[in-house]
Amino acid sequence: MKYKISLVRVRASALDRTKGRLTIAGVSFPCVLGRSGLVRAKREGDGGTPRGILPLRGLLQRRDRGPRIPCALTFHAIQPEDAWCDDVTDRRYNKPIRRPLDQTSEERLTRADRLYDIIVPLGWNDGPTVKGRGSAIFWHLSRENGTPTAGCVAVAPEVFRKVLPRLSHRTVMMIG
Repeated sequence: MKYKISLVRVRASALDRTKGRLTIAGVSFPCVLGRSGLVRAKREGDGGTPRGILPLRGLLQRRDRGPRIPCALTFHAIQPEDAWCDDVTDRRYNKPIRRPLDQTSEERLTRADRLYDIIVPLGWNDGPTVKGRGSAIFWHLSRENGTPTAGCVAVAPEVFRKVLPRLSHRTVMMIG
């Protein structure tokens, strides 16, 4: 994988809808999907990973948890007050936001676990945003035990270290 990659393909397993394969330039890696598997009609909180062709919107990374991974995607260092709005009544729904540290958010990006140490936000429901159609669809780190996500695509840390340097700003993820 020495050239820039334009397509990341994700397919669900026939045996377990919460597991899949992420394929890049002919190399396949295990991945984890949402607890409801792949869905066509995504809704907020349904646990489904949406089918579609989703652009990669950038790279968010916790700098206190490891060195920056080189990548052509727009980079943002995650700060303690960074969050993602999943409140369907908020005008900022499905957008990155800043929260005071004393407020809670279901999608606070600074977590005690390592799931959000590396995040690639996927272009889902963001042009234009439709309230309730789903928010915060990320490509992020998987749990060591491989349990399902809330609707995201998750991979092991070594997968990100291998593939992020090969992505271009035009790379898309094809899920389905």
